[in-house]
Amino acid sequence: MNKNINFMRLLKFFLIPFAALIACSNPSAKKETENNLRPNIIYIYTDQQSETMMSCAGNEYVKTPAMDYIANNGIRFTRAYTTNPVCSPARVSMMTGRFPGYFNDKNGNQARENAGSMKIPEVSEAVKSTTIAAFLKKAGYDLVFGGKEHLPPSLTPKALGFNDITNNERDVLAQEAASYIKGDHDNPYFMIVSLINPHDICYMAIRDFAEAEQTKRILKNGKTELETLDKALQLPEGIDQEQFFAEYCPPLPPNFEPQEDEALAIGSLLDSRAFRKSARESYTEEQWRMHRWAYARLTEMVDAQIQLILDALKESGQEENTLVIFSSDHGDNDSSHKMEHKTVLYEESANIPFAAMWKGQIPAGQVNNTNLISNGLDLLPTVCDYAGIEAQTDPRSRSLKPLFEGHKTEWRKTLAVEGEISRMVVNEDGYKYVRYDAVGTEERLMDLNKDPYETTHFTNDESHAKILSKLRKEFDEEWFPDLQLGS
Repeated sequence: MNKNINFMRLLKFFLIPFAALIACSNPSAKKETENNLRPNIIYIYTDQQSETMMSCAGNEYVKTPAMDYIANNGIRFTRAYTTNPVCSPARVSMMTGRFPGYFNDKNGNQARENAGSMKIPEVSEAVKSTTIAAFLKKAGYDLVFGGKEHLPPSLTPKALGFNDITNNERDVLAQEAASYIKGDHDNPYFMIVSLINPHDICYMAIRDFAEAEQTKRILKNGKTELETLDKALQLPEGIDQEQFFAEYCPPLPPNFEPQEDEALAIGSLLDSRAFRKSARESYTEEQWRMHRWAYARLTEMVDAQIQLILDALKESGQEENTLVIFSSDHGDNDSSHKMEHKTVLYEESANIPFAAMWKGQIPAGQVNNTNLISNGLDLLPTVCDYAGIEAQTDPRSRSLKPLFEGHKTEWRKTLAVEGEISRMVVNEDGYKYVRYDAVGTEERLMDLNKDPYETTHFTNDESHAKILSKLRKEFDEEWFPDLQLGS
């Protein structure tokens, strides 16, 4: 027995260097060795999902076993933020690793909202050569994209070199992604699966208050969205309304009423979107609760689509060779402050889910309640880090790899988010400074420790004067140096 063990050790001693020598002298063998050390990377990206909209986040009104599986088999961050809580700007960040406000629209204005972001002119060669696609292509990855795009022409998946497997955003996308995963691959791949839901919740208020021509056009082109919404609005079979509202339907949130001394900029935003203003003024409490019910059902629908992708990964035998990252472009206010949709920098809109798993590499069962994560800034350096290539397009971005793997590392103390009517800086201690600029300059300081639902603000509270001053400085010097207060 001992002789056999010694023989195997001796054989291993000679074979390992010999295999390495062959790999170095044989380019194809060397490539195969390198590929085995780098994971496939799948980025699952939902649309309009708040951080709290997962059962693993403690939400008892939604069941998300697929999302929970990713989180429970790796790490989940509770303090992850979008760079901008609207679809197109957030997606510009996903592709470029930059704030959307880095770019100007065709009129020379910062791209801080959907229309402007969709009208970003041809990006520079410097940007094209430093997108997430450019870096991963350089690292030898195959690029795959499927689903919702909502990007300006020069930043679409096709323009950046992705293999676009489908423009479907629902079940077909999940099936096509699963089929690709099960296929044969000569190279590691980076796949973005851009699923549409729970975004269909947008159509509830749009349909209920379709007064403007723009909203009527949206409805005319939204047959699938409306059918899906109607399915989500259905009550459980055999349950009457009285029992439904008593036992099944989510209650109104603790911050249902508008924030005390609400910023004028928010009123201006609602005035510019008539259906949003009408929802605030006209929806009954039961209608708001139905909104919350439908939002949860739509989240469960997209979770079922994610499950198809995870099942394919297991069936293909590649689960231990694949990094899976899950996030969303932004959240939904979902009746908080008597609002639906997104845009405003409340937590429901700006705080998004973020989880990652790679079995055998990322320790399972981690919940990170401390570190401030930006999916728009940090995704690019993170996936590139795992792909074996150094990449960073914003000096304030960070690779999340050390956090994923449980290593101690110095981390940012503050993080910023842009929006259409305001910008904000949040710090690691739970304070949040928002500067509105749609109706003059308005400041709001939130204390998420004392008031996690942002029902009021502490801007004029003497006990918060020091932190207000500190976050103003962070805003002006670290995050938005071209936007000095009063300039």
